[in-house]
Parts: sequence; C-alpha cells; structure tokens
Amino acid sequence: MTASASTPNRPTPNSLLALAFPADPQISPDGQRVAFVLSRIEEEDPLKPDAAFARPRYKSHIWLSDGGSARAFTAGEGRDTSPRWSPDGTHLAFVRDAGGAGGQLYVLPLAGGEARRVTTLKHAVQNVQWSPDGRFLSFLSLGDDEDRRDERGEPRVITAPRYRFNGEDWLPVRPARMWRLDVASGALTEWHAPAVAISAYAWRPDSQGVLFVSAQDDLRAAYWQQEVWDLPLDGAPAQRTRWNSAITAVVPHPDGERFALVGRPDGQGNTEHTHLYLVGADGDATRLDAGHDHPVGNAVGGDCHVGAMPERPVWLDDTTLLFSSTVRGSCGLFRATVDGTVTPHDHRPDGVIAAFTAVPGGVALLRERADVFPEVELNGVAVTDLNARLPFPARAPQRVTFPTPLGEGEGWVLLPEGDGAVPALLNIHGGPHTDYGHAFTHEFQLLAAQGYGVCYSNPRGSVGYGQAWVDAIHGCWGSVDADDLLAFFDACLDRVPRLDRERTAVMGGSYGGFMTNWLTAHTTRFHAAITDRSICNLLSFAGTSDIGLRFWHDELGLNAWRRADTPALWDMSPLQYVENVRTPTLIVHSALDHRCPVEQAEQWYAALVQLGVPTRFVRFPGENHELSRSGRPDRRIRRLQETLDWLDRWLGTAPTAS
Repeated sequence: MTASASTPNRPTPNSLLALAFPADPQISPDGQRVAFVLSRIEEEDPLKPDAAFARPRYKSHIWLSDGGSARAFTAGEGRDTSPRWSPDGTHLAFVRDAGGAGGQLYVLPLAGGEARRVTTLKHAVQNVQWSPDGRFLSFLSLGDDEDRRDERGEPRVITAPRYRFNGEDWLPVRPARMWRLDVASGALTEWHAPAVAISAYAWRPDSQGVLFVSAQDDLRAAYWQQEVWDLPLDGAPAQRTRWNSAITAVVPHPDGERFALVGRPDGQGNTEHTHLYLVGADGDATRLDAGHDHPVGNAVGGDCHVGAMPERPVWLDDTTLLFSSTVRGSCGLFRATVDGTVTPHDHRPDGVIAAFTAVPGGVALLRERADVFPEVELNGVAVTDLNARLPFPARAPQRVTFPTPLGEGEGWVLLPEGDGAVPALLNIHGGPHTDYGHAFTHEFQLLAAQGYGVCYSNPRGSVGYGQAWVDAIHGCWGSVDADDLLAFFDACLDRVPRLDRERTAVMGGSYGGFMTNWLTAHTTRFHAAITDRSICNLLSFAGTSDIGLRFWHDELGLNAWRRADTPALWDMSPLQYVENVRTPTLIVHSALDHRCPVEQAEQWYAALVQLGVPTRFVRFPGENHELSRSGRPDRRIRRLQETLDWLDRWLGTAPTAS
C-alpha cells in the first residue's frame, strides 16, 4: 500500500483501519437486549506479521447490550456472525468461521459456559433462524457437496440460464438446501432440496413449517419471477402465490393463514418501487402502502456497512406492520396497518436507519447521519460510541437544490475546513434506483479532508422522491438524468463560492460509472474522470452480466436479442461516443464483478488507449461489485489511494486556509 503519512485531523486511506463496523442488530425476545456483530480490521495472523506484506482482514465478534454500553460476548481469531436469540432468551445461536473452513453453527448459553458447535458441514451455514417454539434451528447450506472441477482441470458444462453471480462466482450445481436441527437431540435433517435457490424464508407462528421464496424454474429465477411456498415439517412444499415477479421478503401473519410480502407486482419493471402486500389464504394480495409513495427498505448509499443489514418487516400486533422506507435522502421506520394506513414510527429526515429488528416490546437498529458514524441503538438509546473512534472530525454537508420539470431536486456539497478554493468533484451514485443522502460515507469524508469539494445528488431515476421521479428515466438513460446531474453541478458551482470551476472531476460506480463514461463522451468540461465498476456497452452487458437476461427489458423496455431494439441500446451505450472523450480517466474494476463484468472496463480502456486519452486501468483480483463498500480492507485502501493520486495528478489541491 502506498498511502501517504497521516497528519493531525487529515485522514488518509489508512484511516479506514481505525473504524469498527456494526451490523446485524438482533433484538431479544423480551425487547430489552440486543446482540450485534462488530467487525474490526486486524492483521490476518497476528502471530506471524509480515511487515513487507501487511494483509489486514475483517475480524468479527458478537457483542451484547442490555441498554448500557455494549460488551464483547465472543472472542477468538475466527469471524463470528449471525447472532440469533432462542425464543426463551436463554441461548444465542451464531455462525463461526474459523480456519477458512466455512461458517458453522454454534449455540452459546447466555448464563455462561462454552459455545457448542452443532454442525460439521463442509460448506457454510447461512440464514439461521429459530422455530418460534425453540425446538428447531433452521438454516441454508450446500452441506457436504464438493465441486472440484476447477482443481482437476475439468470443463464446466453449463446448461442453466444463470451460472455465475456477483459475490458467489460460479453457482453450485444444485442450490443450498434447507436444514433443520433438533436442538435437544442434536439430530440434523436435510429438510428440503429445492430445484431453484431459496432467497428468503420465515417460520410460521405455529412452528409447523416455513414460508420460503423461490422460483418455479431456473429461467423464471433469472427473470426474478418468484413465488412464496409453504414447507411443512413433514411433506412437500405447496405454492401459495401466483406472483410471477420479484419478492424480497415474506412475513407470516400471527394468525398463521395470511402473510405479508415485500415485492413488485407482476408486469412492473425495475423502476417500480418495492411495496408491502398482505396475502390472504386464497392468494389474493392487498397493497398496504398504497398511500406511501416511497419504496420499502433502505436504498441510501454508504460505505460503512460490513455484514448483514436486516430490514424484514415485523408484525407488532395483528393489524400493524413495522417496516423501513427510503424518503428523499433518509430512511426511517414506518407503521402500516391492514387497512392501508401508513404513519411514521421513527423517521428523522436528516438520518438513516440502515438495519433493524423488532418485537412488540422493543426495537434494535443501526442509525447514522452524514456526519455521524453508524451506531447501534436499543429502544432509542445508543449502546455503542463508534463515532468516537473516528480518526478525523467528520464534516456535515450543505444542501443544494436544482430545478426539474418534476419539481425541486436536491443534493449536497461536502467541503474541507477553511475558506480557500477547492477542486469540485461530481460524484454519481449507482443503481440507478438508489439514493444519496444522509448516510455516513468514509470516502466522501476522506475526499473532503484531503481538500476536495464533494458534490452528490439524486437526479431523476433515484428513489425516495416518488414513483414518477423513478419512472422518468425508463427507457432513456443518459437523458434527463444527465440533465439533472449537470444542473445540480452548475448550481453547486454558482452557490458555493469555494468550488473551483477550473478544477473539476466526475466520478461514480456502477450506473454512476456508466454516467461518468456518458458525460465524458458528451462534454469536455471535466478535467478528470474516475469510472468505477462501470458500463459502457449495453449490448455486451446483456450477455455477460449476472442480471443481463432481464435487466434491459425491466429497466428500459428493450431486449438485446431483438433486432429492432439493438439500435436503441447501442444509442445509450457510451462506447458509441467514445471518440469524443478527451478527459483523463482512471478506470477501476474488479475481476470477479459479475454485476458489471470486467469486460466493460476492458472495452472502455482499449478505446481510450487507442484514442490517446490519458488512462490508467486498476484491475483488482478476488473482488466483486462490492469492493468499495465491503471489499478486503487492503484493497479498499489501495482503491482510495489510486483515487487520490489521480485527482492530485490532474487537479492538484491548494492548501486550505486555516
């Protein structure tokens, strides 16, 4: 790593090493305690340090609080994750990954004693849940399956529509099975072997089975055409819906007959908000959030979320569901009743609740602000003080608005200390249907502390501003969204005198990388560009991305395998206009990114090299689409240093006045 030396109150990329990341807050059954995961960055093997090749890694342990300051509950060199309370609150199940063997299930008594390992499978245990009566622990796992084809040099024979997936690389020959552990006897049963992967599940309140989300076949799965199934303790699963669309969560109703689900209705594309529905015993669905023009779940981007971020809705009683929702640049908790009334429960317009779990008597959550690091709260009281660990003072952004035909748009500018002129960076979020706003972003704080003005906004296509705002870019990437981004940037330059319009850069990741490529191919106003995990060719993306089979149809109403549609897809491809690029460009991509495959970066790099545009291509091994948010710490640090070096080379930073 080549990070420069630290100076007081001026962070470098190495400041990432000082942070501790909370995740997976789990409320106890009585609502009075919280268990959560805290991940720190430490040397991979502290007994064998190698000064010439430092390899920091995340080390995760379970922490507990009963309302006071949290304390460590597990220790050791492995990674402890997925804390799950037994229904009577006397035991905690968790997953421990020690020695690289894959996470195995352990049970630890709260009153004291040693953790007891209860699985010895060759593959990791995931999505652990207790049955409501405490009799069973269920989970998903590949069990003892082995796939040694690569090791043996054997070919892979591919017949499934999807065969690679971001974060997993090669998909297994058969998907993870549902397992059931009898806690008292220790008997482990392979409960259900689905033909198609299970993406979510939840126990029925009578403990006689689970509801799970899957698809009828692999092709429907590739098109996100999912259904809810009822799996009894004994017997075959029965399909409960004719949904034929994306479902992200299922929540059984206390009556045992009905259930809530989070998803999109059949026939709606990728621009449609995720909604909250109540499904009756007859399969009929009623939307519960019809008067709430915002998506269910948190879509506000940040880079300090390492680990699970639970946000499945929770029944508080027979008539009321608690759920999270993104509203403008914030995310809060709301209540939805079975009659369709939505009211705020815990929503702060200047903050983000990134994760939560709840019972009728309590709520555990992660809360953050743009200038406050994520903290764990139990019933409204912070039980961590992680913000105090920041190795630099966090800065608060100022809001900047811009006009659009749909009303006022908004964004923010994060400035360094002082009053001197600073280079202006236009940073573009991914998605495109995500959101910038009030989440803590280490990268933005780092850029500002290094002397840059960071400008970030939510152009049309972003979520949190109503369905019409999202729909505005359906079928027309690179149009009104580009207009909004430039209008916002001009507003920043006009209203924030410290921003130097003679030293500007554009940067972004995923869709933000697409838009960086698009803007540099359509304007020469920027003096530098950084395109991260980007898209440049919509046609090749369709055949190489893990979501390529369905994405352009859902997102743009176009099909890459329909000749009549290919001209429109090519017209929206930055590569068609690459000969116009003059902006020095840093390209950052990960070799195992299957969401925006690395071939996109390779095409953009080849074109810029042939055109003589100053270009640097940084290609990370072993990382996927999530490098900037949860990648290996040393690689995250290197990425940040490459960013700073490129900006310094082409923009320079003037000393800020004290």
